[in-house]
Amino acid sequence: MKALYDLGEYTMLMWKTIAIPERWSVFFKQTGQETYKLGVNSLWIVIFISVFIGAVLTIQVSLNIKSPMIPAFTVGYITRETILLEFSSTIMCLILAGKVGSNIASELGTMRVTEQIDALEIMGVNSANYLIFPKLVAFMVFIPVLVILSMFAGFCGGYIIAYSTDMITIATYEYGIRYWFNPFYVWYSILKSVFFAFIIASIASYFGYNVKGGALQVGKASTNSVVISSVMILTFDLIITHLMLT
Repeated sequence: MKALYDLGEYTMLMWKTIAIPERWSVFFKQTGQETYKLGVNSLWIVIFISVFIGAVLTIQVSLNIKSPMIPAFTVGYITRETILLEFSSTIMCLILAGKVGSNIASELGTMRVTEQIDALEIMGVNSANYLIFPKLVAFMVFIPVLVILSMFAGFCGGYIIAYSTDMITIATYEYGIRYWFNPFYVWYSILKSVFFAFIIASIASYFGYNVKGGALQVGKASTNSVVISSVMILTFDLIITHLMLT
């Protein structure tokens, strides 16, 4: 019953949130600020992790397919498919659920316990639309940039291994990256990540917006938002993959 109650509360909050802004100038200004805070500030962690994951994938695949029956370019091919299909969308969004989701939940939770949200309600402002909607739009709009950068950085990580070791030649790695490339996989990854961005921002907003208590409850809400977001990302990853790739 608690799950049904939370689902109802979440649905009602999203109904209040996704509405036409009262002042477009304020909405665009807030969206720009949220884009920088949630998206641009996440660039460093996305690039850093993607480079190392691309490098690790290249090393692991190279070590596990040393067979005369398997062509060497398979290393680049498997690295590319793994990065495109899962890492740059699903795994990266799981990481961002921790960074972005906790940021949103703690910010809104702090505003709730310090009665700033109550003050907006007293002034007749739709606080959900005013505070949450710019976060949703900003993160969903910027997530494709993070995904594409993650893909590129992952390929660069593999290139670094090819350049600095004798596990695979650069030419062979590049051939594997280009071999039998399916552009749909890029769009699949981007579309999936946009949906995951909505999950992260909306669930974090729900837990932060509905905090009751003090600082301890804000921390608990932040933790709950990360856990629930991660579970929902993995669940819908299975559903979306089944619908789009089978």
